[in-house]
Amino acid sequence: MNLKIRLALMNFLEFAVWGAYLTCMGNYLGVAGLGDKISWFYAIQGIVSIFMPTLMGIIADKYIQPQRLLGLCHLVAGAFMLGCWWMGLQAGFGQELTDKSTFITLYTLSVAFFMPTIALSNTSAFTILKNNGLDTVKDFPPIRVLGTVGFIITMWFVNCAVWENGSFFMTLADNSHKFQYTYMQFFVSGILSIVLCLYCFTLPECKLEKKQGVSLSETLGLNAFKLFKNSRMAMFFVFSALLGMCLQVTNGYAGPFITSFKGSSDIAVASSFAANNATLLTSISQISEALCILMIPFFLKRYGIKIVMLMSMFAWVFRFGFFGIGNPAMPGVIMFILSCIVYGVAFDFFNVSGGIFVDQECEPSVKASAQGLFMMMTNGVGATVGTLAAGEIVNHYCSWENGFLQGDWTACWFIFSAFALIVAVSFAIVFHPEKTH
Repeated sequence: MNLKIRLALMNFLEFAVWGAYLTCMGNYLGVAGLGDKISWFYAIQGIVSIFMPTLMGIIADKYIQPQRLLGLCHLVAGAFMLGCWWMGLQAGFGQELTDKSTFITLYTLSVAFFMPTIALSNTSAFTILKNNGLDTVKDFPPIRVLGTVGFIITMWFVNCAVWENGSFFMTLADNSHKFQYTYMQFFVSGILSIVLCLYCFTLPECKLEKKQGVSLSETLGLNAFKLFKNSRMAMFFVFSALLGMCLQVTNGYAGPFITSFKGSSDIAVASSFAANNATLLTSISQISEALCILMIPFFLKRYGIKIVMLMSMFAWVFRFGFFGIGNPAMPGVIMFILSCIVYGVAFDFFNVSGGIFVDQECEPSVKASAQGLFMMMTNGVGATVGTLAAGEIVNHYCSWENGFLQGDWTACWFIFSAFALIVAVSFAIVFHPEKTH
């Protein structure tokens, strides 16, 4: 098989594992009696992202080839995720979990071993491409886009897949046994992890290189913290954390929010396509994300990092605001679709362009560590604090009733939108990057 196709398949499976549950997990947590803990389930991803990718990176550098470590991490992550599925299965369809603490522990361990695999899959792909004389700048983006495709495909699958009374079928119609509402989403994720584990051991070798004279602080990436001495970079990282607070909010709550309309007294709203296919609808966000990646080089070259970051920040304002004024019936569903379309700008123009900015502005000796710091500030510190804060707001305005998270969702989305607006205006006023070459 062509090498690039093999790496594309690796990326497809990598993100398919995540797509099976990331945007629809909240629906099952409500049924399982963990609805008030949704924010913690997403915050856990941020918490483990602070240290696990670094730890696994050290192991991949020194002891185990990255493609093999990628497989081992997926083996462990998949096993624990299947444990979550098994606990849901034992509790029974539509029933609360009896041992919630064990379920949370299994989920935490699964995520702790999954989150480092995102970096490990990149490291494996880059190394294999370079070892075979291929151009990473030209050849990697099409490979990475297949990851987003994998995420979308599994979102569509769990949205339509049904296991009911011993029968499996696919439907877009209303059905409470859809995987997006049940523990079966964890089964899909766990099985895909095991499949990827096996596949990783068929990939070409990435032989370890002995590095001489590397200090402990360099190994741990601590030397990147000296960037905070530069006021411009310090300001950039602070705003990265602030904007990172938005990252997991819609992953955690868009699904339960859209699904909550199934409990509406308005039949047209309750039976609408959107209300019954929340995971499929929100997959438009990932489609937009895949397309927006291709636009970043043009916008960065034309407008520079500050304007591109501001576009991302204002896109977050619209992302939340459109949810606040929309509903699943026509014409309100157009607002939901617009929210999903602007997500591509909100996510990519911040994450990808921010990574490019860090690469351009840092010395070669700290480039890798600086990227780790950027990820820690955004997906670690920022996403954790933001998700927990969002959870408090949602739990204040909404509560679980008859299996749906209902309440004053408009107030929640407008609060999130106002926060993004304050961050955007503040960034426009205080951040002044020097012109990059």
